Amino acid sequence: MGSEDFYPDERPVHQREVGPFAIDRHPVTNAQYAEFVSATGYVTVAERELDPADFPGADPAALVPGAMVFTPTEGPVDLGNWRHWWRWQPGAAWNRPFGPDSDLDGLLDHPVVHVAFEDATAYAAWRGLRLPTEAEHELAARGGHEGRMFAWGADPYPDGVPQANTWIGRFPYDNQGYGGTSPVGSFPANDFGLVDLIGNTWEWTTDIYRPGHHPAPSLDLSGRPSLLNPEPAGAPRRVLKGGSFLCSPEYCLRFRPAARSPQTEDTGMSHVGFRCAQDR
Repeated sequence: MGSEDFYPDERPVHQREVGPFAIDRHPVTNAQYAEFVSATGYVTVAERELDPADFPGADPAALVPGAMVFTPTEGPVDLGNWRHWWRWQPGAAWNRPFGPDSDLDGLLDHPVVHVAFEDATAYAAWRGLRLPTEAEHELAARGGHEGRMFAWGADPYPDGVPQANTWIGRFPYDNQGYGGTSPVGSFPANDFGLVDLIGNTWEWTTDIYRPGHHPAPSLDLSGRPSLLNPEPAGAPRRVLKGGSFLCSPEYCLRFRPAARSPQTEDTGMSHVGFRCAQDR
C-alpha cells in the first residue's frame, strides 16, 4: 500500500498484511441511515447543542448545531484557501444536507454525509459491524490490482470517460459532472464488485492519522492497528480514504487508492461518508 509519486503522507510504499474481511458493496446510504435513526432515536453530532464551555471566547449566539457545506464559487479563487468554498451552515445535518430548509427528497440512494466518526461507528455497531481500517479500504479499492496509480489503471479518465464521481472542470466553480454526491453505483464496479470506493464521498477508517506510513503503526493479530503507538498531539484525527466529488487534478488529485486525508473526529462535512466492514 501507499505511493511514492504524489503526496508525502502516502509514503513509503510498504507491505501490509490484513486478515480476511468483508466490506459493504457501497457506502451507507441516506435510506439506510434513516432506518438506523428511526430504530434507535440516535442524534448525530451535527444535530447536538454545543456547550459554550468547549469554545471559550466564542460568541454564544454563534454556537449552534450545524456542519460544513460545500458551496461553489462564482469564478476562480485562490486554491490555497479552502474557506472560499466551505461554509459553516447552521442546521445542516445528515437529513438536512444543505441546511434547515433542505431534506432528502431524491437523495435516499445517495451516500449519507455530515456524519462524524462517532456517528459512523454507532451505525456500524447497530449492524453488528465495524468501520474498515485504512489498509482494508485501500486493498478493497485496488480491486486486486497492486501498484496501479488509479483503481482502474494509469489514466484518470480512460478514453475521456470518468470512472468515479469526481470534479470535472475548473475547481471550484465549473463542474461538468454531478457537483455533489451521486446515487451509489452510478459508476462502474471494480473487480471485487465494489462501487464508490473511489470518488463520491471520502470514507471514514479506524486509523489514527499520521503524516505518512513511517513508522508503520503496530498491528494486532487481525492486521488492524493496535494503537500502541502514541497518538499525535492535538484534536484526534482519523484517516479518510477514497476521495470525493470534490477531487480534481488541479486541486486534489486524491481519487486514488493510496490517497488519504486527515479529518477531525467531531466534524461533519458534505463530502464525507462511510461504509462498514467485518472480520471473516
